[in-house]
Amino acid sequence: MTFRTAATTAVLAIGLAAVGAFAGPEWDPQPVTDHIRTQTTDTTIGGTHDPVAVGTYPVVSREVAIQLEDTTVTGQIRQPVGAGDDLPGVVFVHGAGTGDSATAFAPQAWALASAGVVTLVPSKNLTSYSLQHRDYVQEAGDYDRSVQLLRTEPGVDPTRVGVYGESEGTWIAPVMATQDPAIAFTALVSAPVVRPREQAAFAVDNYLRNTGVPQGVFRAIPRAVGMDLPDGGLDYADFDVRPYLERLTQPTLVVYGDADVSMPIEQGAQDILADTAKAGNQEVTVRYYDGADHGLHLGGGAGAVSAAFQQDLADWVAGLPGTAGASPQIAGAQPNQSYLAEAVPSPRWYGDGDAVFGFTIAAVSLAIGAPLVWMLVALGTRRWRFRSHVGGLARDLRVPMLLASLGAVLTMLALVVYLVAIAKIALNYSQNALVVQGGWLGVRAIGLASLVPVAVVVNRLSDRREARRSVLLWLRERVGRDAPSGHSAVPGVRAGQPVARGIGGWALAAALAFAVVTLLLTTAYWGVFQLGI
Repeated sequence: MTFRTAATTAVLAIGLAAVGAFAGPEWDPQPVTDHIRTQTTDTTIGGTHDPVAVGTYPVVSREVAIQLEDTTVTGQIRQPVGAGDDLPGVVFVHGAGTGDSATAFAPQAWALASAGVVTLVPSKNLTSYSLQHRDYVQEAGDYDRSVQLLRTEPGVDPTRVGVYGESEGTWIAPVMATQDPAIAFTALVSAPVVRPREQAAFAVDNYLRNTGVPQGVFRAIPRAVGMDLPDGGLDYADFDVRPYLERLTQPTLVVYGDADVSMPIEQGAQDILADTAKAGNQEVTVRYYDGADHGLHLGGGAGAVSAAFQQDLADWVAGLPGTAGASPQIAGAQPNQSYLAEAVPSPRWYGDGDAVFGFTIAAVSLAIGAPLVWMLVALGTRRWRFRSHVGGLARDLRVPMLLASLGAVLTMLALVVYLVAIAKIALNYSQNALVVQGGWLGVRAIGLASLVPVAVVVNRLSDRREARRSVLLWLRERVGRDAPSGHSAVPGVRAGQPVARGIGGWALAAALAFAVVTLLLTTAYWGVFQLGI
């Protein structure tokens, strides 16, 4: 009996591994073969201009109100004291992690202002911005209100006002520049360039590689990032900024930190150079800063912004048009992007996030709730004449079915806990072999253990079929005679014994079967039962 259970468990595991492999796309990013080359490690901005050191001028700041179409947001203007008139201006466009005008971009805005550039940091319009919904074209119109305001600021030359977009903001800045050709320049800092879905997959891949997760975990990248999220979430995931870059004619500064693992730092610059060239724009300057992370922070996201970057930014803006397209075009630390950011394949079976989420929640709810409801109903009807309708599971199936249901829920819970733990480790860009490797082995061990009671149920149902078949054979040999009730050639199993008794029993059996099958298929899809590590 033990051997039979073990054999059935192995067959179930292999079958689920096959289902998981066939059910969705694998993850196989292509390595970068065409690397960008910096012409010098010196990031100093070339061209004809008179550099002004950061910190030259005192800076005064004040809050302003910016009227948008449906609401009003605040903005922070920083202005140099004693720098004269007809100064250049910069409007900052937020990334995903910033939004408040009082604190966002404070180091960059102060550095520019202290070097003779007037800056405006508007607050992000959060009335139309959420995790589920973002409209980058609409946001471009909102930010353009700040551009128009800065053009009217005393001491600012309205023909010298440009935009600084960072991270997510670099999907917005090119839209602004094409819709408002009077924008003088664009600075694209830590730009993804590729679509948001592709950038997300690229970043997750890099984070997981640094974390050292088992190879099997990478299967989750296209299956999670490639699906349509529940309730229409992330409707902006496939926004394409490149048609706007192909119409970008303004001088453009492209900036990356060479330690930024969340962005395709080589591919992004190459795409910008290629796309802007289609518009005849040769005034694109690319800089890479040694040791700088996303947003040009040193020592991680909470570190100081690179001082060299701040000075080069001030020189480039203040020196326009003399600095536009000046040699060297590509300079700084030599970047190294290992894999390309590419289109994410869509899942074959689990592409609908609403269905995946809905079925999983329903399965967990039934696995936990159905036995509790049955038990409460059974206790409440002990003295009713309808007690027989409550029924229950067959005695030999009761325990293994409940254990199978519990095991399937624990497997799903363990998988979720593991993925959350991995996400925290990856976002902190750290490593923990015990959690990463040991946790994955633990999840898979729980998954395999959950198959044992399933195997017991399968074997006992198979015994019932064999028992019924033996009765039929016995009847054929003795046509015209009555068969002994429950006769069976299978020891310990009565041929007439049902899986469940009563309406309640059959409802419980159906609920548990649905829950177990759904949860096992779902965890198989996410790689719990895959062969190998």
